[in-house]
Amino acid sequence: MQRLRASLEAAPIVWKDGYPYFVHPVTDGVPRLDGDVLSAIVELIGGRVSWPDVDLILGIEAMGLPLTAPLAVHHDRPLVVARKRAYGLEGEVVVDQSTGYSKGAMYLNDVRPGERVLIVDDVLSTGGTLRAVIDGIRRCGAEVAQVVIVVEKGPGMADLHHEEPELDLSALIAVDVVDGRVVTRPATSMA
Repeated sequence: MQRLRASLEAAPIVWKDGYPYFVHPVTDGVPRLDGDVLSAIVELIGGRVSWPDVDLILGIEAMGLPLTAPLAVHHDRPLVVARKRAYGLEGEVVVDQSTGYSKGAMYLNDVRPGERVLIVDDVLSTGGTLRAVIDGIRRCGAEVAQVVIVVEKGPGMADLHHEEPELDLSALIAVDVVDGRVVTRPATSMA
């Protein structure tokens, strides 16, 4: 956890539309992601998951990819990606994504009825993307077994837990931007 905490606290801050935005390789893909930080994150995620209850790992484009690929290899589970572009494959499910930052559609492919799905994502702010993906998984006839987020930021985690208290939802760490710097704290407990 210390490697993740230190890397977040060292993240640069940029201002976008009057909002202080931290830039981190796990949430943005830049600057470069050190292997030791990624290894620590994958180990932390892997330790939170009840693997016997997971049939499929789902990562959310784009930063869900480097987080889920090592988990799929290490735990011998198939991997699918919620994509931002349609492929038109049979059974493709369209989910409407609306967050505090963007609007658009995402597409789920090859999520099968009855599968128990682990969702892994980089950051949860407003919860708009995660709500849409959860809805899409359920429309596929699959079950959300567990959700693990790397970084909790904003009210989305608490709001989602209030809406769906039975959802197995956790984050590794929470962040706030205070006085122009990233401050870490323990993630909100959803147990």
